[in-house]
Amino acid sequence: MSIKEWFEDRRKITGLLKNSVERDSKDANETDKNKNLSIDYAKINRLWAQCDNCESLLYIRFLRENQSVCKECGYYLQMNSSDRIELPIDRDTWRPMDEDMYTLDVLQFHSQNEIEEHLDSEDESYKEHITFYQIETGLTDAIQTGIGQLNGIPIALGVMDFKFMGGSMGSVVGEKITRLIERATAESLPVIMVCASGGARMQEGSFSLMQMAKIASALYIHQKDKKLLYISILTSPTTGGVTASFGMLGDIIIAEPKAYIAFAGKRVIEQTLGQKVIEDFQVTEHLFGHGLFDLIVSRNLLKGVLSELFRLYGLPRK
Repeated sequence: MSIKEWFEDRRKITGLLKNSVERDSKDANETDKNKNLSIDYAKINRLWAQCDNCESLLYIRFLRENQSVCKECGYYLQMNSSDRIELPIDRDTWRPMDEDMYTLDVLQFHSQNEIEEHLDSEDESYKEHITFYQIETGLTDAIQTGIGQLNGIPIALGVMDFKFMGGSMGSVVGEKITRLIERATAESLPVIMVCASGGARMQEGSFSLMQMAKIASALYIHQKDKKLLYISILTSPTTGGVTASFGMLGDIIIAEPKAYIAFAGKRVIEQTLGQKVIEDFQVTEHLFGHGLFDLIVSRNLLKGVLSELFRLYGLPRK
């Protein structure tokens, strides 16, 4: 090899090494840049929400100020129980009841082939389900109950939370509602129940079904024997055992606009009857036309409507 050829080979090797170093440096810079630009989806979920109807992106602070109603299309998004309590209750008058009551896994229930993303095992206990939702929502079960004031009128209020196991009614939910009604009866207070539930909780079997009879018995004494007012407010969704019991026992039944209210779902009805059912036949407006509710009330008017109803009923009674 001549000296000239040797220098040419060295230039080629040097050029290849230089290109390799520049390429590696560029890749490293792009990686660092991508890390800096990585999206914190958990943070975004705390700041933004998407409308289930029109898919608009909504800033959560503004959404809460608008009572979880989409400003673009007017769609009613789900509200948690704490936000719902703020709708009718006067500031600094809310006194919660039975906050330390929690569910026991009496049946030792285990679910097979669980498909929920947050559960990795194929065999998860009911207790683990409860613990997950307690951490997720900050609640002990799917309802909050307490005593508060609505425009200065003392009331007993129960608010179900669909984010806790679909608002399903188990022993704790039934017991908390029953205690609320019994206290309201003893203190001659009107009862308001805000329903949002998928029905009875299957993990508790017949224990959950018996809550329907227990609550209905307490309401019988409250309404028939003591002649006290009970108002039921149905939100989306209200289905199953809740619809079949205290959801439909109100002296006055109020529903939110466009809410899904049913006992059995559309698919079950179609499979049972063997025929198609019309669209939106389990939506508030269609059901109202068949006499299922007394009023359809939007969230921004709810407190005023309830206050007027109390006035017509002569509340508060001296």
